[in-house]
Amino acid sequence: MPALLIVALIVAFILLTGFRVAQQYERALVFRFGRYTNTRGPGLFWIIPIGVERAVKVDMRVFTDGVEQQEAMSRDNVPVQANAVIWYRVVKPDLAIIEVQNVRNAVIQAALTTLRNVIGQHSLDDVLKEREKLGQLIKERVDQITEAWGVEVQAVEMKNVEIPASMQRAMAQEAEALREKRARIIKAEAEFEAARKLHEAADEIMKTPASLELRRMQMLTEIGAEQNTMTVVMMPSEFVEAAKAIAGHK
Repeated sequence: MPALLIVALIVAFILLTGFRVAQQYERALVFRFGRYTNTRGPGLFWIIPIGVERAVKVDMRVFTDGVEQQEAMSRDNVPVQANAVIWYRVVKPDLAIIEVQNVRNAVIQAALTTLRNVIGQHSLDDVLKEREKLGQLIKERVDQITEAWGVEVQAVEMKNVEIPASMQRAMAQEAEALREKRARIIKAEAEFEAARKLHEAADEIMKTPASLELRRMQMLTEIGAEQNTMTVVMMPSEFVEAAKAIAGHK
């Protein structure tokens, strides 16, 4: 009896050691004598212990990894340093374990290479102004690579893009020149509009000479409102002509 009890206890212990627990966000790949059999979890499951079967857990949550800064040459031969952030998740845990040794490192290396290639295929203006578009392009290309590893790339965003200081100064000078150009164009358009309005006003005054006298009287009112010590009085042309006629009769 004691021997049977000991054997029973040993068997019970062995059976109990075969129980495993996979969290809600985990899946367990079961290998029997090194050969993949199935995927289990989440929750409680049992494997054959004592080296017959082993379980390898895979995290199914979204991973966020930074793509370290890379130096690349743009299409217009400008050195650019850029980094990015990539979001991805494992959708087929069996491929993520069987097809690649370290899936996280593999995804990051694929993103690094793709980032350099994409920058090299675009001009500096595109890299600086079309970050969202380039991020989408990187996502699509990396996703094509990682599909064989059971990984789905959800998003890629370029964080910082750095260019040489000399190029920054050149771009600042270009931007300043463009602003000055726009300012001169606006000023010229304003002067042209003012000249056109003056021409129209002159045409109207020529049609009605009395309006010129009204304008003169208005100017006298404006001068008086300024409280100047000296006031210049502009006589109407009719008064001037009448004065000349009177002087001629004398």
